[in-house]
Amino acid sequence: MWKQFLGKISQKSPKSGSGGRGSPPQKCPPSCGTNGAEAELRASPPPQASAGAAAPGSETREDVFLRKLNICCVVFDFAAERGRDSPEVERKRQVLVSLVDCVSVAEEPLTEAMISACVRMFAINLFRVFPPKLHSGGATDEDEPFFDPSWYHLQVVYELLLRFVMSPVVDVKVARKYMDNSFISRLLDLFDSDDPRERDCLKTVLHRIYGKFMGNRPFIRKAVSNIFYRFVFETDHYNGIAELLEVFGSVISGFAKPLKEEHKLFLWKALIPLHKPKTVGVYLPQLTYCITQFIEKEPKLTGIVIRGLLKYWPVTNSQKEMMFLGELEEVLELTEMADFQKCAVPLFRRIAQCLNSSHFQVKLLS
Repeated sequence: MWKQFLGKISQKSPKSGSGGRGSPPQKCPPSCGTNGAEAELRASPPPQASAGAAAPGSETREDVFLRKLNICCVVFDFAAERGRDSPEVERKRQVLVSLVDCVSVAEEPLTEAMISACVRMFAINLFRVFPPKLHSGGATDEDEPFFDPSWYHLQVVYELLLRFVMSPVVDVKVARKYMDNSFISRLLDLFDSDDPRERDCLKTVLHRIYGKFMGNRPFIRKAVSNIFYRFVFETDHYNGIAELLEVFGSVISGFAKPLKEEHKLFLWKALIPLHKPKTVGVYLPQLTYCITQFIEKEPKLTGIVIRGLLKYWPVTNSQKEMMFLGELEEVLELTEMADFQKCAVPLFRRIAQCLNSSHFQVKLLS
C-alpha cells in the first residue's frame, strides 16, 4: 500500500527543465536592443521622494541618486516623437522632479560621485547644437519667439541645476572640478537660444554661479567679453545680449571702488562697442543701466562714455539717433562740470547736427 502511494506522488512531480509552471522564471538580459538607462527608464518603479530614504535591498543613498541620474541621461527627440505621448518621456520628467526635491531637502553633503554625475547629466541634456539662424534684415525684435518642444524636460533640468548651484550640501571646491571653465563656456553658448524661457533661466543660473564660484569670475567676465566682440564685429546676431547685460548690471553694481583697470577696459572694449549694431534697441535699456553703474562708481568715466557714443553715433538711422539722445540725457545727468567741459566741444557739434536733422523727432529731442 505504501509503495503504491509513493509511486503516485513520484508520477505527479514535474520534470526538471520542462518549462512548466513549477520551473523558475527566466531572467531578462540587462540590455534588449537599447542602452541600460533606457531599459531602466521603461522598467523602473515610480521615483521616491527623497534620496535619503531607504531603498529596497542593499541600495545606498548614493546608489539611488546615481541610478536616477542615469535614467535622466536619456535624451528624447521631441520633434520626432511628436510631444509627450511616450510613457518614457513622462517617467523621465517624474524622475527629474524627484531629483529636484532630493537636492532641495537634502541635509547630508553630496558625495563627489553624486556631484560628478549631476554635472554630467546637465551637460548631456543642456549642451546641444542650435539650428542655423534664419533671421533676415536684422529685425530680430519683430520676429515671433520660438518655443523649444523639449522644454518639457529642459525646464526641470534647469530647475535642478539652479537648486544644485544654490544648495549648501554641494561642496564648491568639489563642484568646481567638474563645473570648470569648459562647462561654463558651453553654458554661456546657450544664451544664443531662440527660446526666451531658456535665456531667462540661464540668466538666473549664471548670476548664481558668478556669486558662488568666485574663482571662475575672471573667466566669466572674459568669456562674456568675447561673446560681445563676436556679436559686434563678426556675427551681428546673438539672442542673449540683453540677458547677459542684465546679469552684468548686478555684477557691475558690486564692483569695489576704486575700479580696477580690468573693469574699465570692460567698459571701453566690451560695453561701448555694443552701440554699433543695428539691433541695439533690443538691449539698449540694459546697456544704459550698465554704463550708468560705471559712472556712478567713478564719475570721471563720463568722458570715455560720451566719446564712445560720439564714435558710434548713427548718421542715417533716425530711430537709432533718438535712442542715443535718450541715453546721452541719462549720462549727462550724472556728469560733473569738470568732466563735461573736457568733451563739450565735440558734443555740441553733434547736437548742432541733430538740430539740423530732417527728422522732426530728432530735432525735438535735441
